[in-house]
Amino acid sequence: MSGPNAEPPVPAGEDGDGDGDGDSFGEEEYAAINSMLDQINSCLDHLEEKNDYLHACLKELLESNRQTRLEFQQQSEQQNMEADVQGSQPPK
Repeated sequence: MSGPNAEPPVPAGEDGDGDGDGDSFGEEEYAAINSMLDQINSCLDHLEEKNDYLHACLKELLESNRQTRLEFQQQSEQQNMEADVQGSQPPK
């Protein structure tokens, strides 16, 4: 892909119109590009799977943290109410 327009270079003596060995070279290059695109697609699929897994893990962590925070708030409110009740009773 060293041509000025990202086109494959045409060897001397060939005009690239498909009359010579240029066809097989073009087909080989297209096959190589197709193979590279398949590899890239495979890598992107793998990254997408990892992203989905991480997203699910983070959602689970977020829900766990919400639940823990709610439990902590309930305990704190209960302790405050108990302290208020004890504080309002006269000492014995």
